[in-house]
Amino acid sequence: MDIVNVSSVPRDSIISQMQTLPANIYSVASVREIDRTAIEDHGIPGYTLMTRAGTASLREAKDRFPDAKRWQIVCGAGNNGGDGYVVARLAANEGIVVSVLTMVDPQSLKGDAATAYGDFAAEGGVVMPWAGELDMEADLLVDAILGSGLERDVGGEYAKAVEAINEHVAPVLALDIPTGIHGDSGSRLGCAVDADLTVTFVGLKTGLFLDGAPDSCGELSYDGLGIPDEWRSVVDPEFRRIDDALMHSALPPRKRAAHKGDFGHLVLVAGSVGKSGAAILAARAAVRSGAGLVTAAVPQDVVQTVDLGSLESMSLALPAAVPDGLEASCTDLLLDFSKDKEALAVGPGLGLAPSTVAAVRRLVLEVELPVVLDADGLNAFAGDLATLASRTAGTVLTPHPGELGRLLGCEVSQVQEQRIASAKQDMHGLEECFKKVCKVLSSVSCRMNGCFSRMVGISSRSKLFDTQH
Repeated sequence: MDIVNVSSVPRDSIISQMQTLPANIYSVASVREIDRTAIEDHGIPGYTLMTRAGTASLREAKDRFPDAKRWQIVCGAGNNGGDGYVVARLAANEGIVVSVLTMVDPQSLKGDAATAYGDFAAEGGVVMPWAGELDMEADLLVDAILGSGLERDVGGEYAKAVEAINEHVAPVLALDIPTGIHGDSGSRLGCAVDADLTVTFVGLKTGLFLDGAPDSCGELSYDGLGIPDEWRSVVDPEFRRIDDALMHSALPPRKRAAHKGDFGHLVLVAGSVGKSGAAILAARAAVRSGAGLVTAAVPQDVVQTVDLGSLESMSLALPAAVPDGLEASCTDLLLDFSKDKEALAVGPGLGLAPSTVAAVRRLVLEVELPVVLDADGLNAFAGDLATLASRTAGTVLTPHPGELGRLLGCEVSQVQEQRIASAKQDMHGLEECFKKVCKVLSSVSCRMNGCFSRMVGISSRSKLFDTQH
């Protein structure tokens, strides 16, 4: 049983929780294929997997909610409901007071879900139909209503059950995924259960990490149900989390005799009047993530502010034009200054004055260093991805939804509704250009391991930044 839980880490730390989870994240269809492979190709009975899921959920619930002795489980149709019946049976066997409400006639259940119900009933379990109310004395609710296959809005009595769960004072455990959360997009389909803990199975689903789903999931725990990792190779993950292994490979141990000159020099082009904080944060991040030397190239009017805010970095004053933009001459200054450096980061807080946009575009297109392009560095190429694709050196883009929408020439709502598709697909016939420009920074000298925090964070994006996809 390869359960991974969050109980041993500080529960106020999202990063600590995430580090306990597997790296690969799959579509719902891919998780189903892994499940099918285990059952049909390798002979693990589906009910065995369901029982393992129930066992893992019980273990997690007892660990997370040790004082809960009166559980109410709300079951729907399908395997999600089947998981709920298994949890109910196992919990009752351990002396927990269990009540089960069902959204459907149990006699209509089929396959493994019917078996799960039958086993629960055979051991004396009693199931009551949903009648609009929950047990107000229950100290743990278990959501086993609708699973990851949901494609339509939650309505009718199902919506009333979701509302009742959310209004109850007891904590909530969701099995696999909270009812009402789309398994791929993470969007709320009408309404959704807001769980305190979600135990998911077989493979991490993309919908657990997108849109508002993380808030609905609460803490996230995973169990692979004993399926070997090699069986998951039948499908490709949609994207990958940053995990300890990736971080360690990006930031290997350093020799004790090493000094700052061994770890490269990053040039950060950032900041403007009123936005010097962006330059300060980026410069400090660059230092903390391992760059040996960092020079913050900022407009001359904010040099003193940035120097005071980032004591470890150096500064380079850029000539400013009026109003609030960089002079064209700063491009030549930066190109000359960067000749013996290892990498360039461009964009945070630069602003979009016409002279600044012109300077950024020329710098990015002419410099031969690896570049991290963020914020206004990306905005300088809004709707002009083809030009950006002419770069030959390694390039990392770090857009938020608004910046990606401007870059691709689409509405932010389109990016938000289809975050993976926006990242993976060509929206304006520029897919090949995008693949070309989004190169993982493997070409960066090893001296720059960790020269800028968002270089390390590239794998939290998607296949958009992987030239192999």
